[in-house]
Parts: sequence; C-alpha cells; structure tokens
Amino acid sequence: MENLLLIAILGAGVWFWIDSMNARERAIAAATRACQSINVQLLDQTVSLESLKPARNNAGHLVWRRTYGFEYSIQGVERRSGRAILRGRVLEQVQLDSDNGTTIEQHE
Repeated sequence: MENLLLIAILGAGVWFWIDSMNARERAIAAATRACQSINVQLLDQTVSLESLKPARNNAGHLVWRRTYGFEYSIQGVERRSGRAILRGRVLEQVQLDSDNGTTIEQHE
C-alpha cells in the first residue's frame, strides 16, 4: 500500500512538471506574438514563472492560473516588463507595461 501511494505521488509530480513545461511553452509563444505585433524585441527569448494559484476555468474545473513574466525592449535601450497569464491551458491575457500604462490583450 505504501508503494502504491509513493507511485501515485511520483506520478502526480511528473504530471505537474510536464503540464508546467507545456504552459511555459505557451507563455513564450504568447509573449513572442505580443512583441511581434507591436514591433518590439522580446529579450532573452524566455519567460519566468511569477505566480501559481488555483483557479476555476470556464467549465468550473479547478486548474492552475500561472503568471509568467518577461522583458522586452522598444529599441534595445531599456528593459520593460510584460506578463502572460494562463488559466489552465488557455491564454487569458498578455500585459505589456509602457510609459502610458499597461496594455492588456484579452484572449479566450
């Protein structure tokens, strides 16, 4: 019985790791598209997890709401911040900070 519990915990950990890697790839793709759409450069070509919280999706199922941060530059001079927010496997929004405030691209 103890071995079965250990296998279940290990399986849940592997599932979470794979799900997190897939979510990270979706966040990178969303950040890249958002930067290309306003002709700015995505710096470091990557994102980093800033927040992980449980949330409900549109069907009411419990999923992870992940916020990934990234940096971009308008002309390679200064770094600006952005965020890609995923609820489960769905991109919820992309936020780009600027001098005029935060630009938010809603999705879903």
